[in-house]
Amino acid sequence: MSDAAAPLSSPAPDEGPTTVTVTEPTTGAELFAGRREVVVMRVDGELLDLSRPLRTGDVVEPVTIDSPDGLAVLRHSAAHVLAQAVQQVNPEARLGIGPPVKDGFYYDFDVAEPFTPDDLKKLDKAMVRIIKEGQTFRRRVVTEDEARAELAAEPYKLELIGLKGGAAPAGGDDAGVSVEVGAGELTIYDNVRGAGRESETVVWSDLCRGPHLPSTKLIGNGVQLMRSAAAYWRGSEKNPQLQRIYGTAWPSKDELKAHLERLAEAERRDHRRLGSELDLFSFPDEIGSGLAVFHPKGAMVRMEMEEYSRKRHVESGYSFVNSPHITKSKLFETSGHLDWYADGMYPPMHLDAELDDEGNVRKPGQDYYLKPMNCPMHNLIFDARGRSYRELPLRLFEFGTVYRYEKSGVVHGLTRARGFTQDDAHIYCTRDQMRDELTSLLTFVLDLLRDYGLDDFYLELSTRDPEKSVGDEDSWEEATRTLEEVATASGLELVPDPGGAAFYGPKISVQARDAIGRTWQMSTIQLDFNLPEKFDLQYTAADGTRQRPVMIHRALFGSIERFFAVLLEHYAGAFPAWLAPVQVLAVPVADAFDDYLGDVVAQLRARGIRAELDTSDDRFGKKIRNAAKEKVPFVLIAGGEDAEAGAVSFRFRDGTQENGVPVADAVERVVAAVRDREQV
Repeated sequence: MSDAAAPLSSPAPDEGPTTVTVTEPTTGAELFAGRREVVVMRVDGELLDLSRPLRTGDVVEPVTIDSPDGLAVLRHSAAHVLAQAVQQVNPEARLGIGPPVKDGFYYDFDVAEPFTPDDLKKLDKAMVRIIKEGQTFRRRVVTEDEARAELAAEPYKLELIGLKGGAAPAGGDDAGVSVEVGAGELTIYDNVRGAGRESETVVWSDLCRGPHLPSTKLIGNGVQLMRSAAAYWRGSEKNPQLQRIYGTAWPSKDELKAHLERLAEAERRDHRRLGSELDLFSFPDEIGSGLAVFHPKGAMVRMEMEEYSRKRHVESGYSFVNSPHITKSKLFETSGHLDWYADGMYPPMHLDAELDDEGNVRKPGQDYYLKPMNCPMHNLIFDARGRSYRELPLRLFEFGTVYRYEKSGVVHGLTRARGFTQDDAHIYCTRDQMRDELTSLLTFVLDLLRDYGLDDFYLELSTRDPEKSVGDEDSWEEATRTLEEVATASGLELVPDPGGAAFYGPKISVQARDAIGRTWQMSTIQLDFNLPEKFDLQYTAADGTRQRPVMIHRALFGSIERFFAVLLEHYAGAFPAWLAPVQVLAVPVADAFDDYLGDVVAQLRARGIRAELDTSDDRFGKKIRNAAKEKVPFVLIAGGEDAEAGAVSFRFRDGTQENGVPVADAVERVVAAVRDREQV
């Protein structure tokens, strides 16, 4: 069918992605002929191949390759080409799952030997050949018996067929199951060479729900394999270990290049590498996985982070509390954490049992747990005495260290640790106060994050998971609606996170973009009607009745450790002067000027500046290079002319330098930069 005869209502296809209504039977390929950027279509909310037939009255939305859905289809199609290439090179390789993921894709294989870098180079070349051939992705509906017969040599595919019709697994690697089999028909995609000709040949097939690009040629030259790693089948250690190949795919080579440059920059900023290079923290094997120790310089940065946060919390009416690291199991039975969060807790310690002389139990022991959260203990502080409405809102704050048993494969430096300190606050207020309290709290959170140098935000609203929650529907609905209204009123973009709430209440998450555009989850604000009920928390209202408070959970940094890592990567180790562990390094041109600069250092220290004098045996040039490597904000240099003039040379982190700056002026400039938290 020609473009002129394409059966659609207004607007015409070349006017961009908008819905069109089909006026007579056709296909997506005919409907969007001439629009090469359209790679799939959405019909009644479902993504479909362009080859799928359309009926009169269907409302169709074209999906372009650069849209989020289009990118996912591009990457899933690239994963199929990877699997085809692997079985071309190694016909004995058995296929697992190959879903699209953020910025790329992966595919799991059962092979005799792990993939090597040389293997990936060969597979890259094989993929290029397949892509250039322009093979057609052709969908085919099959029965379960037909699929089993056709895939008899693929044991993992047979297992997936057995899952057909069940609920799609959620989370982890198992979420990829829905890419292969899910609701609806069971389908196989054939890769066809020479489609439409008498000589057309099916060269490879795979079990898949789709959709896919019309042709491998549309994958283009924006695809590259990245690395390989071991991965358990369907993410469970009980299953066989497969070999996973990761790749990335983009609509153009320029976009691929930009992505690779972002990855290289992210690697340069990796907090684990910077933590070692700048002597900030380490993870000694003797202590255990995910448990960091902070070295003097790192501890200084952390202290500054905490001290400024404490100051701002005092100004905003918070009361500071402290709680122990360990507690009896009864507390977490009451809170519900042992019902809903036990997998994330360290195993219990059985203590306090008393035995008689014969070894018989005279007094049974009980289980103690390392705390994964601070909120149950804060509830006990609230409940330690009677509370009046006049005390509300009551804002309790703690830098509370908690412990969570993360799996070894999940632990990642400071961003996913097993022991970490939350800047945890719990606010108890009346229902009438909660909206204003949430509004002021969100403003407080955003302002404080800006003070640390983050200023590009959006919000995420996490709502109830009916399978993992407590409390009644009305309370959840009220809490969710209130959070949504407060978030919307902030003027920030609000993104839904269905089912992502904690078991006791919905939450707003502040998502912050860093200096290279990556998104980090920062502060969380959770509105909770359920834990006050579980702990029977009450206050005396103005009319003398006993009422239940509303509880707001709030972690501003998330954790000190994770926020430290985010800032370290955001600044690439070059902390602003107020946070830098060493704010000024004084470097004499020769030993004769040690005393002169030593006096300048003393003046700075008297003003609260972290200043040091480099009296090492290194040559002057090496000292300057060391200061740059250690990312010191200000370097003060002095030689003969400076000493005679009562001045210093002021060298900045970017390599620029001002000579002949009077010492008093230099001191005041440093003090002002630190006091005003300048981003230098």
